[in-house]
Amino acid sequence: MRTSALQYLYLQKPISSVIIVCAIALLPWTGDDFYTKGEPREASVAISMVESGNWILPRVYANEFAYKPPMMHWLIAAFSLPQGHVSEFTSRLPSALAQIIMISFVLAFFGKRGRFQEAFIATLLLLTCFEIHRAGITARVDMLLTMFTVLGLMQLYRWENKLQLKGLPVLIPLLFSGAILTKGPVGIILPLFVYFVHLMLLRKYGFWKIIKALLYVSVSSAFIPLIWYVAAYRQGGEEFLNLVMAENFGRFFHLSESAINYDLGHKEGLHYNFITMLSGFIPWTLLFVFSLFGLRYSRPGKNFLRNLWQRFRKTDKIKRFCIVATVCIFIFYSIPSSKRSVYLMPAYPFISLLLAQYIIYITENLARATRIFAYVLTSIAASVVAIALLIMCLPTDIPSFAAKFTNSQSTLVSVQQVSDSLSSLNIVSIIVILLMITAIGTVIYQLQKRINIKILYSTILLTFCLNLFIDGVVMTGVRTNSSARPFAEQIRRDYPDAKDNIFVLNNLREYNNLYAMNYYLGNSLRDLDKSKPASGYFLITERDIEKALQNYSSQYSFERLANSDRQGDIRSRAVLFRIEKNGI
Repeated sequence: MRTSALQYLYLQKPISSVIIVCAIALLPWTGDDFYTKGEPREASVAISMVESGNWILPRVYANEFAYKPPMMHWLIAAFSLPQGHVSEFTSRLPSALAQIIMISFVLAFFGKRGRFQEAFIATLLLLTCFEIHRAGITARVDMLLTMFTVLGLMQLYRWENKLQLKGLPVLIPLLFSGAILTKGPVGIILPLFVYFVHLMLLRKYGFWKIIKALLYVSVSSAFIPLIWYVAAYRQGGEEFLNLVMAENFGRFFHLSESAINYDLGHKEGLHYNFITMLSGFIPWTLLFVFSLFGLRYSRPGKNFLRNLWQRFRKTDKIKRFCIVATVCIFIFYSIPSSKRSVYLMPAYPFISLLLAQYIIYITENLARATRIFAYVLTSIAASVVAIALLIMCLPTDIPSFAAKFTNSQSTLVSVQQVSDSLSSLNIVSIIVILLMITAIGTVIYQLQKRINIKILYSTILLTFCLNLFIDGVVMTGVRTNSSARPFAEQIRRDYPDAKDNIFVLNNLREYNNLYAMNYYLGNSLRDLDKSKPASGYFLITERDIEKALQNYSSQYSFERLANSDRQGDIRSRAVLFRIEKNGI
């Protein structure tokens, strides 16, 4: 019997099919303009590397160091060399490729357990969940770090499972060297913590043999990064050392931030990690929540914890490893006062297998939850399509309607941007909406057929199409309308003498940094306090003008020249002044 092309890809070329799906989900949207502060900050480091030839510790925004080690910036610069300049596409390409590589290895790793459908569904859940998908189209270090960490943990598992900790494979230190060079010592400390707990729970090796194995991994993994750290210290000295201590140990041990000119930020309580974990796996956490109402519960007995421990001991080895990795990563990132949702991403591949097992169980034994979830997701998708078609086909004043419910200017600006995105009809929008309609029809058809596993697959397809809609229709316009590019181009056009003569205040405790403007002006902004120019141009956010004039009006005269017509990544308009030193 001949099989269809899709069945052939699924049965015979599963990794190839996953790579194709990942590429469709990520690559088309990596070339859009920057609209956040973090992305242009990383891209500007690569610009400095390419233009200055300093690949160790290049100076970036207003003569500051990069906040993170250089692996991400090296990759951006390397991808940019063939075209001769750093672009949004080459800046996001390392994250996109890291996600594609990680998801492919996750499928291969879990698929070898002999439960391929479980592994395949886990991979699809990972691909379509909110946090991982977002990180794959963002020029930040988090997706790259997640790839190195997850692949390294998988190789550590194989080292014990196949070689019984003999003959350390060279791939392990290479992966963790990449992790350290992406975000610092956490790239080796976290996975070794996970691996230590895993080996101890195996009860197979003595304590000192485990310590010896961990020592081999840590020393071999630290050798290459140490070369960079020494070279960077020779260039940056005490200033570089203060930054390293603050970023790597200040966050974790709640140390003083007085040695750096910014707050480490993102200080949250323990509850934050629970909330971000649940939101990060949207929409699949909704299915999890729906299922809780249909389960049968019994009062825990006296030996509940003992029985739970026995069940954990009897479960298969990879599942135990996933549980250990999830719990250890969660505990590890609960200790620092500084918390962000992306810190927990290394746990996501391991959670995806556990979640896939649970979802398959409720699909087979609690079909009502799966169907309710399918109805809810279909209703949301159909509403989104209906609103999009209404805005595209009819003159609709959505911002005025939204103004009846909120006075928040930032919210109204976002609504206006989304409305503008939907009203500008193009071939991409048409294709994505047609895919959405097809996916909605597929879910409805499968609900009528009442084959539960096919209902699950159809909801995964619908989630994939929803991500395409958000990225290809909604966010494309939002990124364009939030971009600092137009104002940067206006400055270049109207003030040609401003090239390499624009100054800013680089003190994040007092002022907002204009990282996107710096990127679109070619990484040329200079520090006013350090340069002390006789004259030139001065760039600042509208919300910081009053404070800046109050602090610097005794030194400089200010003439307002122009301002951007959009709030951009800093949620405030950028304003350009001409400045001249008083008394000249």
